[in-house]
Amino acid sequence: MSNQRVLITGAAGIVGRLMRPRLARPDRVLRLLDIQPIEPAAPGEQVEIVHGSVTDPAAMTAACRDADALIHLGGIAREDSWERILDVNIDGTRTVLEAARAAGVPRVVLASSNHAVGFRTIGEAGPDGLPADSSPRPDTYYGVSKAVVEALGSLYHSRFGMDVTCLRIGTCFERPADVRGLSTWLSPDDCARLLEAALAVEQPGYRVVWGVSANTRAVVSSREGEAIGYHAHDDAERFAGDVNGTLPDLLGGGFCEIELGRADPL
Repeated sequence: MSNQRVLITGAAGIVGRLMRPRLARPDRVLRLLDIQPIEPAAPGEQVEIVHGSVTDPAAMTAACRDADALIHLGGIAREDSWERILDVNIDGTRTVLEAARAAGVPRVVLASSNHAVGFRTIGEAGPDGLPADSSPRPDTYYGVSKAVVEALGSLYHSRFGMDVTCLRIGTCFERPADVRGLSTWLSPDDCARLLEAALAVEQPGYRVVWGVSANTRAVVSSREGEAIGYHAHDDAERFAGDVNGTLPDLLGGGFCEIELGRADPL
């Protein structure tokens, strides 16, 4: 049996760099795409490095060739001007999905965000947490783009039968930076577990799943993740003594207050 080839867009970004060693397997080739420089392959590492943009149809067509799965992390990861968000996050995702469709890539994992529902209140979460398929309440242009990413994923599943899993990622860093992060944190190891579950689940269809760890203070549902075999191991509570402040009323935290279109959010 040939090795599984997984295309990862945005491989030079924060999450992409964290996932590269965690998704490496002897039977898997990671095809890493970004417009930024990517570290060359280490000895024994099975990677293919592609310099290209998610907004370039030709580059994406070539990158999707012979791929067994696609993890789409590429894009602007913060608030920015509407023009840039539209070009990179919205039009770029459509370009990526169209290239994957044309190449016959059967399975796609799309990086969505908690900011697609950032104006939902913590109080409306309920005893089981805020469901992963809660309707959009974006907090920024960036949040709007992630709501559109989910909608595009739904369209490409319904129209073309592509298996699409959208991950509403919370806060994926080595450690949470504030009190909000104690509820939204997704540890890098748990992020890799979530991606592996999305790649392995049989007949995923179209799903929206929360990307958070097993946090004591979590306010979002874990049921959808568990349904695809994602079982988080980590808890942000061990960092509680290192952060200050209070939990915001709105899920999006500071993103709900910044100026729309500003490129340097809180």
